[in-house]
Amino acid sequence: MTLLAITLACAWILWSWHFEALLLVFGAVSCLVVVLLCWRMGIIDDEGEPLLRLKLRPVFYIPWLLWQIVRSNVDVARRILSPGVPISPKLIEVPSEQKTDLGNVIYANSITLTPGTISIRIRDGMILVHALSEEAAEELLEGEMGRRVRACEGDD
Repeated sequence: MTLLAITLACAWILWSWHFEALLLVFGAVSCLVVVLLCWRMGIIDDEGEPLLRLKLRPVFYIPWLLWQIVRSNVDVARRILSPGVPISPKLIEVPSEQKTDLGNVIYANSITLTPGTISIRIRDGMILVHALSEEAAEELLEGEMGRRVRACEGDD
């Protein structure tokens, strides 16, 4: 509930960008009403605040993911701009050994965020992925990204 209130307040301030007392009061009241309505409707639960469960572990995962995105961008650009570099698209199934639904979502989204790969579906512990090249497919099958997402999930 606290994270929802903070998120709403930050969004209100960011989008309104007015700091007159009346507008701040309206914003605070609006945020409070939304939080109370969500609480009353029972839609605030453990899944509504997933980042709290991860604690600070994403601080170590996000820089690594950003580096992978940069590397993949360079690789895809090289494949597009160089006629001799092969593009060999393929569908592969990557095992998803994450412990939670949140871990599966983070893993699938991380795959999609990395240029040259797209997560298509998650089913029965496997993620169907379209990879632009054989190298991208092999890198996913090595499982480094999956291991890092599991570490991000923690043992909670």
